[in-house]
Parts: sequence; structure tokens; C-alpha cells
Amino acid sequence: MKEADTIDPLAAIGCLDDADIQLDIAALELAAADRIRPDLSGPLDFLDSLAARLPAATAGSAARGAALASLIAGKEGFTGDSADYDAPRNADFLSVLDRRRGLPIALSILYVATARRLGWPAQVLALPGHVLVAIGGEADTALIDPFALGSAIDESRFAALAAAAVGRSHALRPHHAVRLDNRETLVRLVMNQASRARQAGESARALTLYRRLTLIAPAMPALWWERARLEQISGDIAAARRSLAAMRETTRDPALEDRIRAAFEALTR
Repeated sequence: MKEADTIDPLAAIGCLDDADIQLDIAALELAAADRIRPDLSGPLDFLDSLAARLPAATAGSAARGAALASLIAGKEGFTGDSADYDAPRNADFLSVLDRRRGLPIALSILYVATARRLGWPAQVLALPGHVLVAIGGEADTALIDPFALGSAIDESRFAALAAAAVGRSHALRPHHAVRLDNRETLVRLVMNQASRARQAGESARALTLYRRLTLIAPAMPALWWERARLEQISGDIAAARRSLAAMRETTRDPALEDRIRAAFEALTR
């Protein structure tokens, strides 16, 4: 196949069914998009080696969570970057693998993907402003916090974390959290960088990231809306109109369709 005929790896992610997305590989592709012809062989070998070093026969969710934490946090030293939390590199998976520091979402991807390589059920559990990792199924679930060296989270600790995140004083339980699917997890990873770029007034960088977001998650209307807004700010009205047209293809909500139509018409004046 000629190089010109190759598919953009991020567009390829967008074409996959959610269950077919490999979180760690997709996160590497997202980080690679900021580099010129990066060599991913080393990071890929490292990810393979992590799973190979885990005791595959480990039974029980709590024991599996402890094994993951012992390897990833204990032996490899991965933990949260509290000192420089908002640095964009903490959501860049290649930088996270190199520095052994990152945001909760980036570290959670590492834990979840490593567990899945052994066939262990694992998901990212989302709270406002924080994420945890759920190991096991509904009948036997262990929660761990990759940002805190993979520490086990019991119900009282979960309630404290959740209450702090949402500003409520009453106790919350794990079922109040949202289990993110693979695409939602990747979107949350990139959104960390995009939101910081917007806050810093870096519209061009934010637009680059939203273009990537619409590649990996083309069926999420909100991403197209923000992309169109940023394209309008940049002065590329034709691109903004194309984004609105793409957004229209993702929704059957009459109210949203009216909003898109109004924005489209405003751009033609």
C-alpha cells in the first residue's frame, strides 16, 4: 500500500466499534500525533512486558488490583503528578510512560489496559474531577486509585472522594459513578489537554485537539460544536460550516438540529 493510501491512525480509531479499541494503543497514537515519526516500538514492548510480568492465575478482584498496583506503582513507580498537575504532559501517554507521572485518567488507562491484556475485567470509573479503576464484574469489584500508587478504595474512602468531587456532604456509593466506555475514556484524556489550552488562550492548540477528538469520536455532537466554534474564531468559516454539517449528521434531536441550522445560517451572512 502506498503511503498516501494509509489511514490516519486516529481516524481508524473513530471507525472501530468501542469494544475493539485497545486503550493503551489508542492513547499512544494520540500522543504520537504531537511528534514527527515517533518510534513506538519501545513503549509497545514495555506495555507487553507489564502484562507478561503479572501472575495471570491471580484470582479475585482485590488480589488482581493489588497485583496491578504492586507492579505498576510499586516496581515501576507510576503515580500521580501532584506537583505539576495541570501540565499538558500529564495527559500525554508517551510522556506518562517516560516520566512515570500523570493525571488520573492517563494512569487509569495504563492499569485498565494492562489488566485486560490478561483477560481481567477492568473499567475506568469516572467522578467529576477524578477517576478510579474498577477491577472485576458487578458481583466482585475492587476499586483502586492509580493516582495514589494504586491504593485500594473501600466504600468509606470512595464516599469521601466522591463527596469532595461533587461538593456534597452525604455519602455516595460506587454505583453513583459512571463507568466510561473506551471512546469516552480517550475523549476525557484529550479533553484534559484541550480544556487547559482553552484556559490559556491557546486557540490554535485547542482546535488541533478538537480536530483529533472528532476523529476518534465522530458521533459526539458536542465535539463538533466546539470544533466549529474554534474554527470560526480562527477565521476559517468554511471549515466551521463543514463541522456544523458533520455535527448535523450525528444527531436526531430536533432542538439541537435547530441550533445547528441557526449557527450555520449565521456563518453564511
